[in-house]
Amino acid sequence: METRQDIEQMRQGYYTDAYFSNTTAILAHLAREGYAFQGVSVGDIEVEMQFFPRRQPFVVLVGVDEAIQILRECAGFYDLAGNFVNTFRELEVEAARDGALIPYHGDSTDVTPVLKLRGKYRYFGQLETPILGILTEGSRVATNVYHTITAARGKDILFFPARFAHYKVQPLHGLAYKTAVDAYNRLHRTDSRVFVSTHAQGAYFGGRGGGTISHASIACFLGDTVETMLQFCRIMPPDVPRIALIDFHNDCVGEARKVLAAMFPLYLEAVLCGDEHKAAMYRLFGVRPDTAGNMRDYSVEPTGDKEADLGVNPRLVRNIRHALDTAHESWDVAKEHRPLAESYCRSVKIVVTGGFDAVRIRRFEAEDVPVDMYGVGSSLLENARGATTDFTADIVRVKIAGVWQPLAKQGRQPNANPELEVIT
Repeated sequence: METRQDIEQMRQGYYTDAYFSNTTAILAHLAREGYAFQGVSVGDIEVEMQFFPRRQPFVVLVGVDEAIQILRECAGFYDLAGNFVNTFRELEVEAARDGALIPYHGDSTDVTPVLKLRGKYRYFGQLETPILGILTEGSRVATNVYHTITAARGKDILFFPARFAHYKVQPLHGLAYKTAVDAYNRLHRTDSRVFVSTHAQGAYFGGRGGGTISHASIACFLGDTVETMLQFCRIMPPDVPRIALIDFHNDCVGEARKVLAAMFPLYLEAVLCGDEHKAAMYRLFGVRPDTAGNMRDYSVEPTGDKEADLGVNPRLVRNIRHALDTAHESWDVAKEHRPLAESYCRSVKIVVTGGFDAVRIRRFEAEDVPVDMYGVGSSLLENARGATTDFTADIVRVKIAGVWQPLAKQGRQPNANPELEVIT
């Protein structure tokens, strides 16, 4: 909930499927009339509602914190004078924690609730739509990220989907990405890092966007990758990783070697002068091939197999790794500085981008392709390929004469989750 306008519109049902708003309006009217059905004051009916995911085999949960914030601000009703009456304190709320792995095995009668609400339905009924949307959107991205990191065997995943979605969802997407990385690290005892590409993606956790030079920047320097990188290094703060984009001329090996040859002398000069700040400015962190899927890099011999020849393929990455590791051998470097030159070259990482998803990454890892980091975009937002993320909410109990009674649509029933915590 970012603004007061968001809160007011949420309270008024602006973001709610109209049939929920219709229901709460009818119940409010009946409550004022004192209407009863079968001895029950339907307008003030108290219910237990459970929210749960339906994606097999699990989801990485994201959105609970924001859902609770919505309940705190928007549970309630408008009185006849038009004043909003907040009723959050009259609800019983239990919730799981963001970052939990929530299972689903395909049986809607055996689910794991992530949120339980108990209280008068008309107090929170029209919040179902936005709460489900938040849980679904955040958990979808987080689960996709988790599976992608798993495919990469814990290697760093650069989060590049900003251009594939409306800019307003970047903060939620960035939070989902970080939550998935943290969950993977927690469960696998690894130390995968978080790399967002926009400041907005890091808004919820204080992250800042980072990235490489772009194709556009190389074009602004008349197609000269080396000059683009040298000016980037000279001007940008040293805490921004120096990653050279090397496919502009479809010659990744040649461009990588040129960048190395131009940057190392400046790095060496700084090291010899004891200038750690300047040395950091000219330390090449990585190179990034982003060869289009219909292009064959000059270093890749044609075989007639498109998958083996085109785009960023295993042979291209191996060619780049070999070029990086051996570049120093042709340099005119004093004997005493050769170990430093070799270390400089071998420490450069390879960051691959261009159509990578969990399936493709899994194939690269199975072949032990020497990739250090994967930049992944649109696949982290996908909601298909047999992995649709779906959250559902159902009333599963009602209170009659002070006693909670099971009542749910066919195929649903009350379920427990020992990880739920009481929210106050």
